[in-house]
Amino acid sequence: MSDDSKVALKMMIDGKVRDISYEELALSNNLSQEALVRLLIEKKIIEGKDLLEMMELVKNERYRTPDDVEKEKK
Repeated sequence: MSDDSKVALKMMIDGKVRDISYEELALSNNLSQEALVRLLIEKKIIEGKDLLEMMELVKNERYRTPDDVEKEKK
């Protein structure tokens, strides 16, 4: 890991301390989420279209443009 990367956390692996960067942490999180979604779809627990619909709902609930914020104030 380069010296200019910020350390997100430190882990003990095989008795050695290892610095984990924010980039590595984000990648690991992304891979875990993708694997979980694939399993849920493969096992027919959820359908891909339902996931996309829920993602759109969450996006609309959480993410606002500056114009949206101004409209909500009025």
